[in-house]
Amino acid sequence: MAENNRSKKAEATHGFLYWLYWLIKKFPRSQRLHVLCDYLSLYRKKGLMVDEYYDFEFEKRNSAFRDSFLGKNEARYYVDLLNPKKYYILARNKYLAHRVLEDAGIRMPNLLCYYQPEGAYYGDGDCAGDFRGVCRILSGKDVQSCVIKGAESAHGDSVWVVKSIAYKENGDALLTGIDDRHILLSEILKSNSMLFESVVHQTKQFSSFNETSVNTIRFMTTLYPNGEARIVAIWFKVGRAGRCVDNAGGGGNIDGAVDITTGKLYNVHQFDGWRDSKKIECHPDSGTRIEGVIIENWDKIKAEVIRFQQAFPYCKAAGWDVALTDDGPTVIEVNDLWDATGQYFIGQGWREDIRKCYLEWVNLGRDYSLRRWSNMLKQSHLLHIVER
Repeated sequence: MAENNRSKKAEATHGFLYWLYWLIKKFPRSQRLHVLCDYLSLYRKKGLMVDEYYDFEFEKRNSAFRDSFLGKNEARYYVDLLNPKKYYILARNKYLAHRVLEDAGIRMPNLLCYYQPEGAYYGDGDCAGDFRGVCRILSGKDVQSCVIKGAESAHGDSVWVVKSIAYKENGDALLTGIDDRHILLSEILKSNSMLFESVVHQTKQFSSFNETSVNTIRFMTTLYPNGEARIVAIWFKVGRAGRCVDNAGGGGNIDGAVDITTGKLYNVHQFDGWRDSKKIECHPDSGTRIEGVIIENWDKIKAEVIRFQQAFPYCKAAGWDVALTDDGPTVIEVNDLWDATGQYFIGQGWREDIRKCYLEWVNLGRDYSLRRWSNMLKQSHLLHIVER
Protein backbone atom coordinates (compact mmCIF):
# COMPACT_ATOMS: atom_id res chain seq x y z
CA MET A 1 0.00 0.00 0.00
CA ALA A 2 2.79 2.41 0.96
CA GLU A 3 4.62 1.65 -2.27
CA ASN A 4 1.44 2.25 -4.25
CA ASN A 5 0.94 5.63 -2.54
CA ARG A 6 4.53 6.65 -3.28
CA SER A 7 4.01 5.68 -6.91
CA LYS A 8 0.88 7.81 -7.15
CA LYS A 9 2.60 10.78 -5.55
CA ALA A 10 5.52 10.45 -7.94
CA GLU A 11 3.15 10.27 -10.91
CA ALA A 12 1.26 13.36 -9.71
CA THR A 13 4.51 15.26 -9.18
CA HIS A 14 5.73 14.31 -12.65
CA GLY A 15 2.46 15.47 -14.19
CA PHE A 16 2.56 18.76 -12.29
CA LEU A 17 6.11 19.45 -13.43
CA TYR A 18 5.14 18.64 -17.02
CA TRP A 19 2.35 21.22 -16.96
CA LEU A 20 4.60 23.83 -15.38
CA TYR A 21 7.03 23.29 -18.23
CA TRP A 22 4.14 23.53 -20.72
CA LEU A 23 3.08 26.84 -19.19
CA ILE A 24 6.41 28.63 -19.15
CA LYS A 25 7.16 27.53 -22.74
CA LYS A 26 4.09 29.53 -23.79
CA PHE A 27 5.78 32.80 -22.85
CA PRO A 28 8.89 34.64 -24.12
CA ARG A 29 12.08 33.91 -22.20
CA SER A 30 12.02 37.34 -20.62
CA GLN A 31 8.67 36.57 -18.91
CA ARG A 32 9.17 32.94 -17.90
CA LEU A 33 10.61 33.45 -14.43
CA HIS A 34 7.90 35.96 -13.56
CA VAL A 35 5.15 33.65 -14.86
CA LEU A 36 6.53 30.66 -12.98
CA CYS A 37 6.72 32.52 -9.67
CA ASP A 38 3.33 34.12 -10.22
CA TYR A 39 1.64 30.83 -11.00
CA LEU A 40 3.18 28.98 -8.05
CA SER A 41 1.97 31.77 -5.77
CA LEU A 42 -1.58 31.44 -7.11
CA TYR A 43 -1.38 27.67 -6.85
CA ARG A 44 -0.54 27.92 -3.17
CA LYS A 45 -3.25 30.52 -2.52
CA LYS A 46 -6.06 29.23 -4.72
CA GLY A 47 -5.22 25.78 -6.07
CA LEU A 48 -5.26 27.41 -9.51
CA MET A 49 -4.74 25.01 -12.40
CA VAL A 50 -2.11 25.60 -15.07
CA ASP A 51 -4.61 25.84 -17.92
CA GLU A 52 -6.69 28.35 -15.95
CA TYR A 53 -3.67 30.60 -15.51
CA TYR A 54 -2.98 30.50 -19.24
CA ASP A 55 -6.56 30.63 -20.57
CA PHE A 56 -7.69 33.46 -18.31
CA GLU A 57 -4.48 35.44 -18.93
CA PHE A 58 -3.66 35.78 -15.24
CA GLU A 59 -0.33 37.43 -15.98
CA LYS A 60 -2.37 40.49 -17.09
CA ARG A 61 -5.09 40.42 -14.42
CA ASN A 62 -5.49 42.88 -11.55
CA SER A 63 -5.78 41.85 -7.91
CA ALA A 64 -9.58 42.20 -7.88
CA PHE A 65 -9.98 39.57 -10.58
CA ARG A 66 -7.36 37.28 -9.04
CA ASP A 67 -8.98 37.39 -5.62
CA SER A 68 -12.55 36.88 -6.88
CA PHE A 69 -11.81 34.14 -9.44
CA LEU A 70 -13.17 30.68 -8.59
CA GLY A 71 -11.15 27.91 -10.20
CA LYS A 72 -12.14 24.31 -10.91
CA ASN A 73 -10.44 22.77 -7.90
CA GLU A 74 -11.93 25.07 -5.31
CA ALA A 75 -15.32 25.06 -7.07
CA ARG A 76 -15.35 21.27 -7.02
CA TYR A 77 -15.01 21.36 -3.23
CA TYR A 78 -18.06 23.61 -2.83
CA VAL A 79 -20.15 21.81 -5.43
CA ASP A 80 -19.66 18.48 -3.69
CA LEU A 81 -21.94 19.82 -0.95
CA LEU A 82 -24.17 22.25 -2.82
CA ASN A 83 -24.96 19.83 -5.66
CA PRO A 84 -24.71 16.34 -4.10
CA LYS A 85 -23.64 13.53 -6.41
CA LYS A 86 -26.93 11.70 -5.87
CA TYR A 87 -28.60 14.51 -7.85
CA TYR A 88 -26.00 14.86 -10.63
CA ILE A 89 -28.10 12.90 -13.09
CA LEU A 90 -31.06 15.27 -12.72
CA ALA A 91 -29.04 18.00 -14.42
CA ARG A 92 -26.68 15.99 -16.61
CA ASN A 93 -29.27 13.83 -18.34
CA LYS A 94 -31.35 16.25 -20.39
CA TYR A 95 -34.35 13.92 -20.47
CA LEU A 96 -34.54 13.60 -16.69
CA ALA A 97 -33.86 17.31 -16.27
CA HIS A 98 -36.65 18.08 -18.71
CA ARG A 99 -39.13 15.94 -16.76
CA VAL A 100 -38.16 17.35 -13.37
CA LEU A 101 -38.15 20.99 -14.48
CA GLU A 102 -41.36 20.66 -16.47
CA ASP A 103 -43.08 19.06 -13.47
CA ALA A 104 -41.94 22.05 -11.37
CA GLY A 105 -43.71 24.42 -13.77
CA ILE A 106 -40.53 25.72 -15.39
CA ARG A 107 -40.94 26.79 -19.01
CA MET A 108 -39.04 24.57 -21.46
CA PRO A 109 -39.24 23.58 -25.13
CA ASN A 110 -41.86 20.90 -25.79
CA LEU A 111 -40.45 17.39 -25.39
CA LEU A 112 -41.28 15.51 -28.58
CA CYS A 113 -39.39 12.25 -28.19
CA TYR A 114 -36.64 10.59 -26.17
CA TYR A 115 -34.44 8.06 -27.99
CA GLN A 116 -32.91 5.53 -25.61
CA PRO A 117 -31.14 2.69 -27.47
CA GLU A 118 -30.47 0.67 -24.33
CA GLY A 119 -34.11 -0.21 -23.85
CA ALA A 120 -37.24 -0.89 -25.89
CA TYR A 121 -40.28 1.12 -24.89
CA TYR A 122 -43.85 0.24 -25.67
CA GLY A 123 -47.17 2.02 -25.53
CA ASP A 124 -48.00 5.60 -26.34
CA GLY A 125 -45.18 7.30 -24.43
CA ASP A 126 -42.50 9.70 -25.65
CA CYS A 127 -39.68 7.11 -25.51
CA ALA A 128 -38.36 4.94 -28.34
CA GLY A 129 -35.59 2.37 -28.61
CA ASP A 130 -34.92 2.53 -32.37
CA PHE A 131 -35.33 4.86 -35.35
CA ARG A 132 -38.66 3.32 -36.35
CA GLY A 133 -40.03 4.05 -32.92
CA VAL A 134 -38.76 7.62 -33.12
CA CYS A 135 -40.38 8.05 -36.53
CA ARG A 136 -43.64 6.63 -35.24
CA ILE A 137 -43.73 9.13 -32.37
CA LEU A 138 -42.71 12.15 -34.49
CA SER A 139 -45.05 11.38 -37.36
CA GLY A 140 -47.87 10.66 -34.91
CA LYS A 141 -47.41 14.18 -33.54
CA ASP A 142 -47.05 15.58 -37.09
CA VAL A 143 -43.66 17.07 -36.21
CA GLN A 144 -42.27 19.05 -39.16
CA SER A 145 -39.31 20.71 -37.43
CA CYS A 146 -37.37 20.06 -34.25
CA VAL A 147 -34.09 20.29 -32.38
CA ILE A 148 -32.10 17.10 -31.81
CA LYS A 149 -29.37 16.90 -29.17
CA GLY A 150 -27.50 14.33 -27.16
CA ALA A 151 -29.18 13.61 -23.84
CA GLU A 152 -25.85 13.75 -22.01
CA SER A 153 -23.71 15.87 -24.35
CA ALA A 154 -22.31 19.32 -23.58
CA HIS A 155 -20.81 22.44 -25.20
CA GLY A 156 -23.30 22.35 -28.09
CA ASP A 157 -22.08 18.96 -29.32
CA SER A 158 -24.39 16.75 -31.41
CA VAL A 159 -27.02 19.46 -31.96
CA TRP A 160 -29.17 19.35 -35.08
CA VAL A 161 -31.74 22.02 -35.92
CA VAL A 162 -34.15 20.43 -38.37
CA LYS A 163 -36.33 22.71 -40.50
CA SER A 164 -38.24 19.99 -42.34
CA ILE A 165 -38.92 16.24 -42.10
CA ALA A 166 -39.98 13.92 -44.92
CA TYR A 167 -41.32 10.65 -43.52
CA LYS A 168 -40.50 7.50 -45.54
CA GLU A 169 -42.66 4.42 -46.12
CA ASN A 170 -39.91 2.19 -44.71
CA GLY A 171 -40.20 3.84 -41.29
CA ASP A 172 -37.24 6.18 -41.75
CA ALA A 173 -37.26 9.96 -42.22
CA LEU A 174 -35.23 12.42 -44.28
CA LEU A 175 -34.18 15.43 -42.22
CA THR A 176 -33.23 18.81 -43.68
CA GLY A 177 -31.14 21.05 -41.44
CA ILE A 178 -31.06 24.83 -41.36
CA ASP A 179 -27.92 24.62 -43.50
CA ASP A 180 -29.96 22.67 -46.13
CA ARG A 181 -27.96 19.49 -45.56
CA HIS A 182 -29.91 16.24 -45.72
CA ILE A 183 -29.51 13.19 -43.54
CA LEU A 184 -31.58 10.14 -42.69
CA LEU A 185 -32.84 9.83 -39.15
CA SER A 186 -31.38 6.31 -38.98
CA GLU A 187 -27.91 7.77 -39.66
CA ILE A 188 -28.16 10.18 -36.71
CA LEU A 189 -29.34 7.70 -34.11
CA LYS A 190 -26.35 5.76 -32.89
CA SER A 191 -25.48 4.29 -29.49
CA ASN A 192 -26.05 7.47 -27.51
CA SER A 193 -29.43 8.60 -26.20
CA MET A 194 -30.90 11.70 -27.83
CA LEU A 195 -33.62 14.23 -27.16
CA PHE A 196 -36.07 15.69 -29.68
CA GLU A 197 -37.55 19.05 -28.70
CA SER A 198 -39.61 21.77 -30.34
CA VAL A 199 -37.78 24.68 -31.95
CA VAL A 200 -37.48 27.70 -29.67
CA HIS A 201 -38.50 31.02 -31.23
CA GLN A 202 -36.55 33.79 -29.50
CA THR A 203 -37.58 37.41 -29.16
CA LYS A 204 -37.07 39.78 -32.06
CA GLN A 205 -34.42 41.59 -30.02
CA PHE A 206 -32.24 38.50 -29.53
CA SER A 207 -32.90 37.12 -33.00
CA SER A 208 -31.53 40.36 -34.46
CA PHE A 209 -28.09 39.52 -33.05
CA ASN A 210 -27.93 36.25 -35.01
CA GLU A 211 -31.00 34.51 -36.38
CA THR A 212 -29.53 31.03 -37.04
CA SER A 213 -28.72 30.29 -33.39
CA VAL A 214 -30.82 30.41 -30.24
CA ASN A 215 -28.85 33.06 -28.37
CA THR A 216 -28.92 32.39 -24.65
CA ILE A 217 -28.23 33.99 -21.30
CA ARG A 218 -26.36 32.05 -18.61
CA PHE A 219 -27.70 32.82 -15.14
CA MET A 220 -25.60 31.70 -12.20
CA THR A 221 -27.88 31.25 -9.18
CA THR A 222 -27.58 30.04 -5.60
CA LEU A 223 -30.17 28.74 -3.16
CA TYR A 224 -29.88 29.37 0.58
CA PRO A 225 -31.26 27.28 3.46
CA ASN A 226 -34.04 29.81 4.13
CA GLY A 227 -35.34 29.35 0.57
CA GLU A 228 -33.89 32.60 -0.75
CA ALA A 229 -32.47 32.36 -4.28
CA ARG A 230 -29.91 34.83 -5.57
CA ILE A 231 -28.46 35.65 -8.96
CA VAL A 232 -24.68 35.54 -8.69
CA ALA A 233 -23.59 36.46 -12.22
CA ILE A 234 -24.96 36.66 -15.75
CA TRP A 235 -23.39 36.51 -19.18
CA PHE A 236 -24.73 35.93 -22.68
CA LYS A 237 -23.79 33.82 -25.69
CA VAL A 238 -24.57 34.61 -29.32
CA GLY A 239 -23.75 32.38 -32.28
CA ARG A 240 -22.17 33.27 -35.60
CA ALA A 241 -24.01 33.40 -38.94
CA GLY A 242 -24.99 29.94 -40.17
CA ARG A 243 -24.26 28.24 -36.85
CA CYS A 244 -27.08 26.72 -34.82
CA VAL A 245 -25.29 26.81 -31.45
CA ASP A 246 -24.04 29.72 -29.37
CA ASN A 247 -21.47 27.89 -27.28
CA ALA A 248 -18.05 29.36 -26.61
CA GLY A 249 -16.37 25.99 -26.14
CA GLY A 250 -15.57 25.58 -29.81
CA GLY A 251 -14.75 29.24 -30.35
CA GLY A 252 -16.13 31.52 -33.02
CA ASN A 253 -18.98 33.11 -31.14
CA ILE A 254 -19.92 36.32 -29.33
CA ASP A 255 -20.00 36.60 -25.56
CA GLY A 256 -20.31 39.29 -22.96
CA ALA A 257 -21.56 40.25 -19.53
CA VAL A 258 -25.02 41.28 -18.38
CA ASP A 259 -25.55 43.83 -15.62
CA ILE A 260 -27.66 42.06 -12.99
CA THR A 261 -29.57 45.20 -11.99
CA THR A 262 -30.31 46.78 -15.36
CA GLY A 263 -29.99 44.00 -17.95
CA LYS A 264 -27.41 46.00 -19.89
CA LEU A 265 -25.05 44.05 -22.16
CA TYR A 266 -21.40 45.02 -21.79
CA ASN A 267 -17.84 43.73 -22.25
CA VAL A 268 -18.86 42.21 -25.58
CA HIS A 269 -16.18 39.91 -27.01
CA GLN A 270 -15.64 38.08 -30.24
CA PHE A 271 -14.32 34.81 -28.87
CA ASP A 272 -12.35 32.71 -31.31
CA GLY A 273 -10.64 30.59 -28.67
CA TRP A 274 -8.57 31.19 -25.56
CA ARG A 275 -6.16 34.08 -25.97
CA ASP A 276 -7.83 34.85 -29.27
CA SER A 277 -10.57 37.21 -28.15
CA LYS A 278 -11.21 40.87 -28.86
CA LYS A 279 -13.70 43.45 -27.70
CA ILE A 280 -16.36 44.49 -30.18
CA GLU A 281 -19.53 46.59 -30.14
CA CYS A 282 -21.53 45.06 -33.01
CA HIS A 283 -22.05 41.51 -34.21
CA PRO A 284 -19.39 40.86 -36.88
CA ASP A 285 -21.89 39.15 -39.22
CA SER A 286 -25.24 40.87 -38.72
CA GLY A 287 -23.81 44.28 -37.84
CA THR A 288 -26.37 44.60 -35.05
CA ARG A 289 -25.18 46.59 -32.08
CA ILE A 290 -24.83 44.54 -28.89
CA GLU A 291 -22.68 46.66 -26.53
CA GLY A 292 -24.91 48.78 -24.30
CA VAL A 293 -28.20 47.13 -25.35
CA ILE A 294 -30.77 46.79 -22.54
CA ILE A 295 -32.62 43.46 -22.43
CA GLU A 296 -36.36 43.98 -22.67
CA ASN A 297 -38.64 43.01 -19.73
CA TRP A 298 -35.58 42.49 -17.56
CA ASP A 299 -37.19 42.60 -14.11
CA LYS A 300 -39.77 39.95 -15.07
CA ILE A 301 -37.04 37.73 -16.53
CA LYS A 302 -34.97 37.92 -13.32
CA ALA A 303 -37.99 37.14 -11.16
CA GLU A 304 -38.75 34.02 -13.18
CA VAL A 305 -35.16 32.79 -13.02
CA ILE A 306 -35.23 33.22 -9.24
CA ARG A 307 -38.33 31.02 -9.20
CA PHE A 308 -36.54 28.45 -11.39
CA GLN A 309 -33.80 28.06 -8.78
CA GLN A 310 -36.28 27.81 -5.91
CA ALA A 311 -38.15 25.08 -7.79
CA PHE A 312 -34.95 23.07 -8.32
CA PRO A 313 -33.43 22.62 -4.83
CA TYR A 314 -31.42 19.56 -5.88
CA CYS A 315 -28.71 21.89 -7.21
CA LYS A 316 -28.11 24.79 -4.86
CA ALA A 317 -25.63 26.45 -7.23
CA ALA A 318 -26.91 26.15 -10.78
CA GLY A 319 -26.09 27.53 -14.21
CA TRP A 320 -29.23 28.14 -16.29
CA ASP A 321 -29.00 28.49 -20.07
CA VAL A 322 -32.07 30.55 -20.85
CA ALA A 323 -33.56 31.59 -24.17
CA LEU A 324 -35.76 34.68 -24.24
CA THR A 325 -39.11 34.19 -25.97
CA ASP A 326 -42.28 36.25 -26.25
CA ASP A 327 -43.78 33.96 -23.57
CA GLY A 328 -40.90 34.62 -21.19
CA PRO A 329 -37.57 32.97 -20.34
CA THR A 330 -37.34 29.35 -21.52
CA VAL A 331 -34.78 26.97 -20.03
CA ILE A 332 -32.62 25.25 -22.63
CA GLU A 333 -30.69 23.35 -19.98
CA VAL A 334 -29.56 23.52 -16.36
CA ASN A 335 -25.97 22.83 -15.35
CA ASP A 336 -24.76 21.50 -12.02
CA LEU A 337 -21.11 21.78 -13.07
CA TRP A 338 -20.96 25.28 -14.50
CA ASP A 339 -17.72 26.20 -16.21
CA ALA A 340 -15.56 29.14 -15.20
CA THR A 341 -15.74 30.82 -18.61
CA GLY A 342 -18.20 33.54 -17.61
CA GLN A 343 -15.63 35.07 -15.28
CA TYR A 344 -13.51 35.82 -18.35
CA PHE A 345 -16.26 37.84 -20.05
CA ILE A 346 -17.57 39.52 -16.90
CA GLY A 347 -14.07 40.47 -15.83
CA GLN A 348 -14.80 39.43 -12.27
CA GLY A 349 -15.14 36.15 -10.39
CA TRP A 350 -17.90 34.74 -8.21
CA ARG A 351 -15.82 33.02 -5.54
CA GLU A 352 -17.27 34.87 -2.54
CA ASP A 353 -20.88 34.35 -3.65
CA ILE A 354 -20.47 30.59 -4.04
CA ARG A 355 -18.41 30.32 -0.86
CA LYS A 356 -20.99 32.26 1.14
CA CYS A 357 -23.77 29.93 0.02
CA TYR A 358 -21.58 26.92 0.82
CA LEU A 359 -20.88 28.14 4.34
CA GLU A 360 -24.59 28.75 4.99
CA TRP A 361 -25.33 25.10 4.24
CA VAL A 362 -22.29 23.87 6.18
CA ASN A 363 -23.44 25.83 9.23
CA LEU A 364 -26.66 23.83 9.35
CA GLY A 365 -24.55 21.03 10.83
CA ARG A 366 -26.22 18.31 8.79
CA ASP A 367 -24.39 15.13 7.95
CA TYR A 368 -23.90 15.73 4.25
CA SER A 369 -22.24 12.94 2.29
CA LEU A 370 -19.44 14.68 0.41
CA ARG A 371 -17.37 13.29 -2.39
CA ARG A 372 -13.85 14.70 -2.41
CA TRP A 373 -12.55 14.46 -5.94
CA SER A 374 -8.91 13.63 -6.62
CA ASN A 375 -7.60 17.10 -7.14
CA MET A 376 -5.00 19.41 -5.70
CA LEU A 377 -7.24 20.45 -2.83
CA LYS A 378 -6.84 17.02 -1.28
CA GLN A 379 -3.33 18.09 -0.38
CA SER A 380 -3.35 19.29 3.20
CA HIS A 381 -1.38 22.45 2.48
CA LEU A 382 -4.21 23.68 0.22
CA LEU A 383 -7.22 22.84 2.37
CA HIS A 384 -6.92 26.23 4.06
CA ILE A 385 -8.37 27.69 0.87
CA VAL A 386 -11.87 26.53 1.77
CA GLU A 387 -11.64 25.62 5.44
CA ARG A 388 -10.20 28.81 6.86
